[in-house]
Amino acid sequence: MPDALLTLAGVHTHIGQYHILQGVDLAVPRGGLSVLLGRNGAGKTTTLRTIMGMWQASAGAIHFDGVDITRMATPDIARAGIAYVPESMAVFSELTVRENMLLAARNGPLDQARVDWICDFFPALKKFWYYPAGKLSGGQKQMVAIGRALAEPRKLLLVDEPTKGLAPAIINSLIAAFAELKALDTTILLVEQNFSVVKSLGETVSVMDDGRVVHAGSMAALVADDALQQRLLGLSLDSHQ
Repeated sequence: MPDALLTLAGVHTHIGQYHILQGVDLAVPRGGLSVLLGRNGAGKTTTLRTIMGMWQASAGAIHFDGVDITRMATPDIARAGIAYVPESMAVFSELTVRENMLLAARNGPLDQARVDWICDFFPALKKFWYYPAGKLSGGQKQMVAIGRALAEPRKLLLVDEPTKGLAPAIINSLIAAFAELKALDTTILLVEQNFSVVKSLGETVSVMDDGRVVHAGSMAALVADDALQQRLLGLSLDSHQ
């Protein structure tokens, strides 16, 4: 893919004795939103963690914006312009929302205009600015985690199942936020099981199975092909809203 911001070529990852990723080839186009689908245990989260250097690839290569990041440390990958929002949300529970955001500003103090921009997406952040993050609801913690990832401009945002367990109203806020980020040329790689979300947001899609990417193409083509959905995922997207 000539305008790919991120590419994985033949990436293998071992965790202890387990061979999780078994030759992943993945290309994420610059701009827009790409979706990574697959059954539980297919290797989606391991792929995100390997990109971030949290788990080291045992073979293959990862390139980001023309730079080989395969052996780089996680802090250096973050400084290169990649932010990661894990499924666990991983907020600092005893710190306030403000303090969580301050920790994410690696290059200096928080820019107030950027804080206001983030709070336009997630008004609850401003409301609970001085509350301990651990006392927030699951949806509010997810907003903190995403807001923290946006505390400084990022070229690529990796997001792992952001809508899991959230109320529909909060999911709608997340959809609106991702849609606006797409419009602002932030590249997003999203792992998500809520198919109504990925249908509305995704432009390209890769499907994983058993540690490999077994399909890559446009989201529109996958949505339009029930037989392909059944073959790749064992279900129809229309049956899982």
